[in-house]
Amino acid sequence: MMWEALAFAALGLAAAYAAVRLLAARLPAPALVLATGPVAALIGGFLARAILGAGHVLLTLMVAAAVAVALLSLLVRPADRRGPRSSSPRPA
Repeated sequence: MMWEALAFAALGLAAAYAAVRLLAARLPAPALVLATGPVAALIGGFLARAILGAGHVLLTLMVAAAVAVALLSLLVRPADRRGPRSSSPRPA
């Protein structure tokens, strides 16, 4: 169980680190992202382990990684679209 928890946290940290490296301009503070990844993976991994049982280690790790990526994707802001903008207000 302890090794699985470390694996969950490592997967979450790896996903968060990849997100910070690839999407730095579209994410909030890196500390928030690097903390969200492992916590999300731990929650997803423990939830999957509780549902599936102890015999499904690979599937549990995949669920933990998926939950981490899903929660990290919620932190991504839309891309800054730079284009011509009208100075007149939009009609209501």
